[in-house]
Amino acid sequence: MSMSCPINTERLWGSLMEMAQVGPGQAGGNRRLALTDEDRAGRDLFLHWARQDGFEPTTDAIGNLFVRRPGTDPTLDPVVMGSHLDTQPTGGRFDGVLGVLAGLEVLRSLNDHGIQTRHPIDVAVWMNEEGARFSPPMMGSGVWAGVFTRQEILDKQGQDGSRLGDELQRLGWNGDAPADHRQRPFAACFELHIEQGPVLEDAGRQIGVVTGARAQRWYEVTITGQEAHAGPTPMRLRRDALVGAARIVDLVNRIGQVDGDDGCATVGILDVHPHSRNVIPGRVFLTADLRHPDEEQLKDMHHRFHRETVAIGEAANLKVEIKDFWHSAALPFDAGLVDSVRDAARALGYSHQDIVSGAGHDTVYVARVCRAAMIFVPCEGGISHNEAENIQPGDAQRGCAVLFEAVRTAAGRG
Repeated sequence: MSMSCPINTERLWGSLMEMAQVGPGQAGGNRRLALTDEDRAGRDLFLHWARQDGFEPTTDAIGNLFVRRPGTDPTLDPVVMGSHLDTQPTGGRFDGVLGVLAGLEVLRSLNDHGIQTRHPIDVAVWMNEEGARFSPPMMGSGVWAGVFTRQEILDKQGQDGSRLGDELQRLGWNGDAPADHRQRPFAACFELHIEQGPVLEDAGRQIGVVTGARAQRWYEVTITGQEAHAGPTPMRLRRDALVGAARIVDLVNRIGQVDGDDGCATVGILDVHPHSRNVIPGRVFLTADLRHPDEEQLKDMHHRFHRETVAIGEAANLKVEIKDFWHSAALPFDAGLVDSVRDAARALGYSHQDIVSGAGHDTVYVARVCRAAMIFVPCEGGISHNEAENIQPGDAQRGCAVLFEAVRTAAGRG
């Protein structure tokens, strides 16, 4: 017999829908780019709810926000839940947000049931997970985990020309607590997230037990040719940077298709200069994103991308510069915590399967220095990073209930 759901579904769904009103998009989603006024408004609403329920906040030196429910043993490190509230420029209502507000619902439900835990339990709101306004992604968790230095992140420049450290100061998010896992360690960390892909929905499963994350490599490529008039310049004499870029885009797509469903490859940004109808493009900037669950396979994709991109430039008499922008290694999650997620899904009577995350998440960095695990729920059509992103109240309920049971187990009875 399965146990009853321990969380208040109506309260959780109401919080999700109220947060969705902050920084509305153009087509039903959200636009809360990191460290903007909309991002601040989302945090302010979360803090309002947390304080109402008696959970005290702390902000660290890189802008990560934590709210805490005390445990019976204050000498113990916290068990942490959470995700992020910033979104893509055309983001959905649940990416990241579900993990934060489900974490808050776990704290509220523990209060409702009068359950004490030995460990304190924190909900984290990580600074700039998306990497849309300031790149790379997962900055706040990356500084905490020692992947980045605080200063290098403070000095990052956004696409709008702003400096991250200045925006952090403007918002008052440069807190006093150290952003360092050695000074602020966790006992364990869990993150609930929408899958952002179609696997669970296709399989008819309610819960994804995330065993680890794919390796990723990001690149910035600049192709330089020769601007010239579109009319008088013969085709055979052109050095068209956009033609070279088009061949690189096709290359990236072919690299991603080599290994079935395991590999992924994407060009997400394409900037053409001088952006005129009757001028042959002289310079193109593009980004490439390669992913694979196997680090060695990703290394092969990486070498092929470099080798064939250079060859494309040489064949078209174009200068090609490749910058290896960011690398996140493949990472398994803690086996014991993964088992606790699986056990919770089984005890609650939810259908489930093991799954590897194709996306990057804050917990991927946290897992480098701390025991960690993730929980996925299906999203409609596998659509995410899109204003059409959607889940149903039952999906939120089931994911939050699994989170509740796994966290309660990790935090121990008071």
